[in-house]
Amino acid sequence: MKKTAEFIEPFTQLNNWLVDAEKSEPNDPSAVSLATVDENGRPSLRMVLMKACDERGLVFYTNLGSKKAQDMKVNDQIAMLFHWKSLRRQIRIEGRIEATGGEEADKYFTSRARASRIGAWASKQSQPMEGRFEFETAIAKYTAKFGTGDIPRPDFWSGYRLKPDYFEFWRDRKFRLHERITFSLDTDNHCWNLSEIYP
Repeated sequence: MKKTAEFIEPFTQLNNWLVDAEKSEPNDPSAVSLATVDENGRPSLRMVLMKACDERGLVFYTNLGSKKAQDMKVNDQIAMLFHWKSLRRQIRIEGRIEATGGEEADKYFTSRARASRIGAWASKQSQPMEGRFEFETAIAKYTAKFGTGDIPRPDFWSGYRLKPDYFEFWRDRKFRLHERITFSLDTDNHCWNLSEIYP
């Protein structure tokens, strides 16, 4: 397929659509569904917030004891889906996951609101708890522990980067004659192959 003026390179296109979403979406334009598969082949899906995107991939952060982190230990193939209802657009992304570096995770953790950093220490993400009071007690404990001082990143909290090998840009059209533009990574030639597929 001949490249158009709009669809030239997938990361550029993704960032262009994110800019549009920031103007029209009422909440969390960078929210993306994340699909993982566990050791038994059972899929799992949840929403996360993408915190960075460049030619290296898409970054999100989580507790390393979480369900998604445990899934990614045994299967590094994941998928993401952005859906912007206000724009009638979505982007499917598939690829392999890798851990971010500690320095990168430290930098982002420091940028978070203080209450969010304390919450990261207090939460045993995806683990059962006796009740909300147990969580609130842990929050109070770490609030007192750190006082007004620095709050370091816990060693059980870090980031992941999706390194895509496939993108699909979907755009609503009348009569369900939607537009679907795909990019598939050609690893031999280090380039993206662009094509259009039937809706």
